[in-house]
Amino acid sequence: MAALQRLDRQYLNAVGRESRLSVLGEFIDLCPYDTGLVVGRFQNGVRADVVDAVRIATDAVDSWERTRVGRRCDLLKGAADELASRKFEFSAWLTLENGKNRFEAMAEVDEAIDYLRFYPKLLREQEGYVLELDGPVPCDDARSVLRSLGVVGVISPFNFPLAITAGMVTGALATGNAVVLKPPSDAPLMGYLLRELLVKNGIPPEVFHFVAGPGNEVGSELVNNSGVSVIAFTGSREVGLNIARRSVELGKRPPILEMGGKNPVIVSDKANLERAVEGVARSAFGYSGQKCSATSRVIVSRAVADKFMLMLAEWVREIRIGNPSARDVYLGPVINGAAVDRFMDAVVRASASGLVVAGGHVLGDGQFGKGHFVEPTVVAHLGRDDELAHKELFLPLLVVLTYSHFDEAIDIANSVEYGLTAGIFSDDPGEVQEFFTRIKAGVTYANRSQGASTGALVGSQPFTGWKSSGVTGKGAGGSYYLLQFLQEQSRTVCR
Repeated sequence: MAALQRLDRQYLNAVGRESRLSVLGEFIDLCPYDTGLVVGRFQNGVRADVVDAVRIATDAVDSWERTRVGRRCDLLKGAADELASRKFEFSAWLTLENGKNRFEAMAEVDEAIDYLRFYPKLLREQEGYVLELDGPVPCDDARSVLRSLGVVGVISPFNFPLAITAGMVTGALATGNAVVLKPPSDAPLMGYLLRELLVKNGIPPEVFHFVAGPGNEVGSELVNNSGVSVIAFTGSREVGLNIARRSVELGKRPPILEMGGKNPVIVSDKANLERAVEGVARSAFGYSGQKCSATSRVIVSRAVADKFMLMLAEWVREIRIGNPSARDVYLGPVINGAAVDRFMDAVVRASASGLVVAGGHVLGDGQFGKGHFVEPTVVAHLGRDDELAHKELFLPLLVVLTYSHFDEAIDIANSVEYGLTAGIFSDDPGEVQEFFTRIKAGVTYANRSQGASTGALVGSQPFTGWKSSGVTGKGAGGSYYLLQFLQEQSRTVCR
């Protein structure tokens, strides 16, 4: 892997045109499948780095907003074209940094490219969101103009450190805002490389800053700095709600939040079970269950539950676990030691109150000894109110619940505080329509064997959360996403 030749490099924070060391020293970015590999050494940024970045961004954002829409879009498209030409390089780094297998890593790079192309295309189609209106007498020139907010603080997650980051950053920059990015400490390199790519393709460094570091320094200053107009955040519910609370207290715009899920899939007695097993397994165990859209609950009709679980357990036993850079490996590591500990705790609780049908072990021997490996795990016979059936775990652990009547299935699916993604397998059109009508989730699928609850495509399947999974109801990769980075100004000229 060519990327191995550039391991253990030092990366500095980027504040405007200045590269900065930190007074707090460095933190180490380790490869999760081989912790002997140091992906890079990054700076523990401090509040002063954020303060300076916000000040520089504030001074530069007016000029950036005045840059014609077509020019901003062309720069982002140029970055997309270069990223496409470097797809395998970025994919290799993703595998090294956060443990995605080859397919998942390349799919993430493709998604980042899609964001860099889709939002500029959308902005052009909307003519920069300038709308000519009928002026009142005696005025004959009235229009609505959507203006940038100013400085956007972007706080991005480890599980999609390129794609989700690219989506939030592109949305902000395309609409004329400046960005201060705090990358995830478990996967900071992709944000650094994204910033490097965009600046290389003409995005002014004064409007895109990169500040890695701890949440209680960098993240806290972004959230509390009065010069930051809005926070765009993807991560845990607890952190997201704190950002929302502070935004209200500080009089900021409501934050743009995506806060995870406890995503259900219903398997009817009228389902094609082979398709259902494949779709559920792919969504539950792809990238070790570390997707906010991962299937973590499957709700199966009692009439087919035994057969479904036998088929699912067989599917899970065939999963190849190991070094995700290998061609035939499906399941790589979880992100860090804390995730392994969380897995062990969940299995102990599942064994006490239910039945571990498949998996349930931490892997630490041989090829697994240097990384954070656990088995894909299926748990059954838990009560519908069990904590494991309600709490987001971000692990390859799937809870199987059963139902007698379709109304009960819908009730179970809607019984958690989250509402991100959901799916159903049924060959009954009436059940499918009832599911779409009654499910409380922002992203829904029916009979999708390639992913029962995962795999939304930019421009086709807007990714938005209901209930505690989101705030604004305007999905990433959708037609309304850019509106979150804009504010309306009414302009009237009398002649």
